Parts: sequence; C-alpha cells; structure tokens
Amino acid sequence: MPALETPNGSVPLLEFRLRLAGREWSVLHTEPILTHADEQRYLNERDTRPPYGVALWPAAIALAHEIGARADTMRGASVLELGAGTGLPGIVAASFGARVAQTDRNELVLSVCRMNGARNAVAGVDYRLADWADWHDAARYDWILGADVLYSDAAHSHLRQIFETNLAPGGRVLLADPFRAVSLRLLESLEGDGWRVSLAKWSVGETRRPRAIGLFELTPP
Repeated sequence: MPALETPNGSVPLLEFRLRLAGREWSVLHTEPILTHADEQRYLNERDTRPPYGVALWPAAIALAHEIGARADTMRGASVLELGAGTGLPGIVAASFGARVAQTDRNELVLSVCRMNGARNAVAGVDYRLADWADWHDAARYDWILGADVLYSDAAHSHLRQIFETNLAPGGRVLLADPFRAVSLRLLESLEGDGWRVSLAKWSVGETRRPRAIGLFELTPP
C-alpha cells in the first residue's frame, strides 16, 4: 500500500472496500474511526495526527450506502460533495452516473480524494479546493452531500448559505451525521424556517455496539 506524506512524516494508507448493489469500491485512508473511543483517541492526537479528512469516518460509509440505495436518483444528476475527505460518497454517486463536484479545503485531503477517484475509475468528477467561509461556486446542484460536516457552530451559517444558494429547483441536501448535538441545532433551525427534514438511520461497524448514523434529507421551503 502507498503512504501519505504529511508534515508529521509518512503515514501508511489502508484500504477499505465497500460492496453494495452488486458493485465494489475501494478507497485508501489513514485509519478507520468507527467507535466513540476511536474518535476520542484520534481527536486527542491533535499535534501528531494527519488531517481528519483522510481518516475513514462512519458517516461517510453510511452516506455511501444511502446513495447506493438511491442509485436511480443519481443517474444524470449534478452533485456537490462538501468536505469530501476520502471521497467515498461522491465516488459511489459518480459510479451510478452522477456528475460530481468533490470539494475540500485541505490540499492534502483533496489529493487522497483524487487518488481514490482514479482508483475506482470514476468519470465526471471535478475536484475543487474550496472553503465554506470563502465560497465562490454559483452553480446549482440536484444534490448536496455531506458526511459529518455539521460538527462546528462556526460553520453553520456558511453551510446554510450554500444550501440556500447552490440547490437547483427541486434539489435536496443529504447529510450523514452521528447525531452530534451541535449538528442537531442546525437541523432544528432549518426545520423551524420551513425546511422539511426527514430521517433514516444506519448502523456502521462490526462491533457489539455499532455506531448509529442519521441520514438527514433536507428539502427547502
């Protein structure tokens, strides 16, 4: 397996394989963050860990499964993935015929995302370095995707602006989140302003206590 060169040294990349709908995808990542304990340990390694976008998070796995379950809605659709990280959800969407823009603000993370796109030979993917707080994309998309992107109150106003301005008429937002309290505050605010918020649940992990992930579909007023 290849290694990722980071400011803190070389980090080996691991392989994750996702199988669904009779297909298989393979993405490289630095480590899986599946349990609460994994997450706490990882976040405590602030000075030595690689960017969190190159780890494999359970929300990305759940979102990829949800996209696979909605494969028919992806064919020919325009898709914006926010905080793409390893790129798994957008890769699955592109495999089912979507035109995907994968964005991340970290250049190192985006390089892994691009590597994983090539690894899966997906077509129709545009890779963009982009910051939610300094957003310049005026395009409209049928779907806006995000896996565990609501973790910061400071980002909520920027994300809301993107949702409101970058959705095409009839478009929807699909977010995967491990029921973080901070995330629910934004979802409740959107619902209070007339957005329709529907919820599906996935469980990720093979331990006795798998991680519960919410799949939130947002429809604007």
